[in-house]
Amino acid sequence: MKRFAGLASAAAGTVAFLPLAALVSPWWWFAVGVCAAPTLVGGYDLLQRRHTVLRNYPVIGHLRYGLESVRPQLQQYFVERDYDGRPYDRDTRTIVYERAKGVDAEDPFGSERDMYARGYEYLVPSISPVDVPERPPRVRVGGPDCTRPYDMALLNVSAMSFGSLSSNALLALNSGAAQGGFAHDTGEGGISEHHLRPGGDLVWEIGTGYFGCRTRDGDFDPEQFADKAALPAVRCLSLKLSQGAKPGIGGVLPAGKVNAEIAAVRGVPEGRTVVSPPYHRAFATPRELVRFLARMRELADGKPVGFKVCPGSRAQILAVCKAMLAEEVTPDFIVVDGAEGGTGAAPLEFADHLGMPLTEGLITVHHALVGTGLRDRVRIGASGKVATGSDIVKRLVMGADYTNAARAMMFAVGCIQAQACHTNRCPTGVTTQDPRRVRALHVGDKSERVARYQQATVESALQIMAAMGVREPAGLTPHMLLRRGGDAVFRSYAELYVPPEPGELCAQPPEAWAADWERADPDRFTV
Repeated sequence: MKRFAGLASAAAGTVAFLPLAALVSPWWWFAVGVCAAPTLVGGYDLLQRRHTVLRNYPVIGHLRYGLESVRPQLQQYFVERDYDGRPYDRDTRTIVYERAKGVDAEDPFGSERDMYARGYEYLVPSISPVDVPERPPRVRVGGPDCTRPYDMALLNVSAMSFGSLSSNALLALNSGAAQGGFAHDTGEGGISEHHLRPGGDLVWEIGTGYFGCRTRDGDFDPEQFADKAALPAVRCLSLKLSQGAKPGIGGVLPAGKVNAEIAAVRGVPEGRTVVSPPYHRAFATPRELVRFLARMRELADGKPVGFKVCPGSRAQILAVCKAMLAEEVTPDFIVVDGAEGGTGAAPLEFADHLGMPLTEGLITVHHALVGTGLRDRVRIGASGKVATGSDIVKRLVMGADYTNAARAMMFAVGCIQAQACHTNRCPTGVTTQDPRRVRALHVGDKSERVARYQQATVESALQIMAAMGVREPAGLTPHMLLRRGGDAVFRSYAELYVPPEPGELCAQPPEAWAADWERADPDRFTV
């Protein structure tokens, strides 16, 4: 194989030159040394457990780490940018890698952000900060119709399916979740033994393909659903309406990744490309949606039930709220997925041009629930490029109760963003089903990195909150986050996004909401 070519060549050279050195001339010992050195290095690469790239690419993989060492000097020329074209405050991958490895993440010489650029944001520190709480707070998920609520961590593993991710990647994520006491979303690919074996808490996501609870015709199977929902590891059930990186279309798993195990977990034919439908067969209107959520909660024996959505318009969210009011049924949680969220494969134009960014989507859902008087019944999760403590705090300020991370968790298990997810040739064993590549991902080492990353990031969020004079997330308000506008004036989120009063939409919608409230129809998904 090409990835072992360097090691094989060095080993062959060593074997070939040894007889010449022993029998012909001692000068050949120089050639033996030249070949033996990379042979020994390659042997060590195969045996060590910390670096997946080196296990999959012995000898030649060191080129990657050599380039990584000069990366800080290159960052000023190759700066990643977010969906608004603004540079990140620091290289997110570096922060995640440092925290996952337990490395000190202090940065000398201060910030390199352009603090005078339009769109620059800052959190308001307090002149009288408080002590950091000894234990991270948790969020009780479970409304009035939920009999088995769950206490969610401030940062959890976001939805990534078996098939998209390898067995070892899932084992590492779930083991990390078990060690750190946070939740692991299964993604829409069903529940596998790799989700269950480590013992981490699961949020079982049900997508349009109903994988793991589908009939032969692809419809929802209530009996299969009830059986799996009864598993002790399953703590919450999430209905996926849309995903931030590809709203409006279903997921795709290439045929090369659909092996016998994945086919059995999903209930699909082996070796065929799996394309999830773009819509749910079980419901077609907001009213039918909330009824289906109530049915899911009943089948799950009272466990928390919610849905994930990348909002497209305020009227659609209000239509769902109207349906909740009409049916007197509310989900226990809503996960808002921003359009900047990641995916293993999606059409570029969908990723770039459809759906609301997380800031607008999150605030829309939060304000809609406040305005309809439902906010105290529903918890909100935020997902979409959440990676650092400041990300968590900002999303809590905007209305979230907790956050989920996918891309950052992948970094913690070794992803280097090779962008080969769809090829089945992931160099780190994270997004491939090739057993030879998967074996290089050492579950024990990477699970510890996942747990360390989550713990350090939540601690960072708590330290930031303490510096703002806040002991609990409930103390955060939109006044504490400011953004510079085009007129070079800073305005708080309380000024930029004015919420309706609790229950105001049902009584007399304010002018800014009146048109959308009028268009919102509980019997159809208004565009």
